[in-house]
Amino acid sequence: MPLEEAFKKPKSMYKVAFEKHAEKEFLKLDSNVQKLIASEIMELQKGNFADDKALKGKHRGKYRKRAGDYRIIYLRENNLLLITLIPIIQRREVY
Repeated sequence: MPLEEAFKKPKSMYKVAFEKHAEKEFLKLDSNVQKLIASEIMELQKGNFADDKALKGKHRGKYRKRAGDYRIIYLRENNLLLITLIPIIQRREVY
């Protein structure tokens, strides 16, 4: 390991908080889906925000990450991530 890497400051871990309804939705999900979403949230907690998309309009300042048929919507403030889960519904089912 190069000397520079040995003395690099480690990335700080983010604290994760769920909105109340997001936590209820998460607990209702199938265990396989929970594992998928949890692994994506763990990546967010480590500070891996690659391929996340910034939202616009009234949700400006929030970001989204896809996890299977769900989107993880989160707000990043200092070292806190506030998580919201949104199911992806096909357009024909919404209208």
